[in-house]
Amino acid sequence: MALDGCGLFCKYILFIFNLIFAVVGMVFLGLGLWLRFSANTRGIFEIDALNSSAFVMGVTVLIALGAVMLIVVAFGDYGACNEKRCALQVFSVLLVILAAAEVTVGVLAYSRSDEVGAQIVEFYSSMYALYLNNGDPAIGITLTFTHKMLHCCGVTGIPVLELAKQTCPSPDGILEHLVMPNCPGIILDVFNRKAPLVMGIFIGTGALLSIALICSAILSKSLRISTSAPQYIILSPSTAALVNPPPPQPEFVSTSYPHLDQDPVVFTPLTVANIPVA
Repeated sequence: MALDGCGLFCKYILFIFNLIFAVVGMVFLGLGLWLRFSANTRGIFEIDALNSSAFVMGVTVLIALGAVMLIVVAFGDYGACNEKRCALQVFSVLLVILAAAEVTVGVLAYSRSDEVGAQIVEFYSSMYALYLNNGDPAIGITLTFTHKMLHCCGVTGIPVLELAKQTCPSPDGILEHLVMPNCPGIILDVFNRKAPLVMGIFIGTGALLSIALICSAILSKSLRISTSAPQYIILSPSTAALVNPPPPQPEFVSTSYPHLDQDPVVFTPLTVANIPVA
């Protein structure tokens, strides 16, 4: 279908958005499935007393969030690339749910920053203990990413004493070769003193989802307009003959030799259109 400039622009915006969303969703889902079914961490989920622990809840959230993101991407890509309004409408509904959830989580994280910070610290401590116990590479990658993002080093912050110092980031100065911020303290500091920043991150993510929602609505409207637009036919001498066929010509029946038991022969007079041109 022919789209206008705005509809085409929104189509490419949705494609880029879904591509980024798909990468993040696959990372979340892959990490969650690895932590859930890995031989080193599978036993944690089989202990009933740990079903409500921060680690189990965190892994469950990763799997659920990654699966939901991939479902959203599937509808978004199918609707945008194949220009299907039904898929775009489902995509828009899922985006509304995700945006509302993002804003709600951001407000709750701001209002209960102490509880959220304590849960995140517990989750980090569980990951750290598991890595020291079995050296799982997936957990090591997660710890490395967390340490570099927060610029902290393990639970002690002292590289010489740190048992997982290979996951720590490079020191910024001379003093950080001796002492670096410890991750539990940094996490609590982020959720206590920088709670507005955390809420802003969630709300900003919800705003990005809202932009994708607007682009989806514009693209759906453009598809509806292009579908309902009248279709024009360019007439040529050949199409004019098809549109306006010549009137039927009278037929002449030969009645000669009535004594012969044969079917009558029908002669159709020639018209200008039937005369072959040399």
